[in-house]
Amino acid sequence: MACSATSAALISSSIPATKSMASPLSKTLAPLPNSFFGLRKPLFQSSAFANARSSANLARRESFVVKATSELPLVGNVAPDFEAEAVFDQEFIKVKLSEYIGKKYVILFFYPLDFTFVCPTEITAFSDRHAEFEKINTEILGVSVDSVFSHLAWVQTDRKSGGLGDLNYPLVSDVTKSISKSFGVLIPDQGIALRGLFIIDKEGVIQHSTINNLAIGRSVDETLRTLQVIRWLC
Repeated sequence: MACSATSAALISSSIPATKSMASPLSKTLAPLPNSFFGLRKPLFQSSAFANARSSANLARRESFVVKATSELPLVGNVAPDFEAEAVFDQEFIKVKLSEYIGKKYVILFFYPLDFTFVCPTEITAFSDRHAEFEKINTEILGVSVDSVFSHLAWVQTDRKSGGLGDLNYPLVSDVTKSISKSFGVLIPDQGIALRGLFIIDKEGVIQHSTINNLAIGRSVDETLRTLQVIRWLC
């Protein structure tokens, strides 16, 4: 797209401007943002200018750069097993991932912390549509590094007050951060997890994963669509 825009600019600059070619719309259009060109080097700019702009872009993005702990590509491999405490139906339970093998597909998703602004939206969205996943023999598990007591307090808080209300699936406590680390979503220096989502088939193999930065949620529709494809293929 950047090449097309640059080529169009070069062609138009070589044609004399006339009143008939002028468009009222062109006066109202804002110039394209720098991010439109991605990391490609624009034409006809000195290397010094390009380096300066790259440094500026890096500085602006610095707060969004995180280093997770992924060591191996998890997709196509058996999911790391874990057993942990969780909250479900306002009670403390034990969840062991391998117990779903041979029984159900699993949607395993991570979120940074309880009581944060993006988390309630997607967590409650998965809960509200839990029946759709249940119909296709799929369990949902949410995970964060919070304690089960924090999970319970959040579940017991009304949605209008920033809470979750009752959920239709368990919230797993990863206070040791071992689950987040084994799935490659832990940010060590912050001690929280990126927004990772993993679809695990009935053989315990990870068939799909997506990892978003801290402020970017996941789509229930897209998760369902991908799950349907996996069920059809596998």
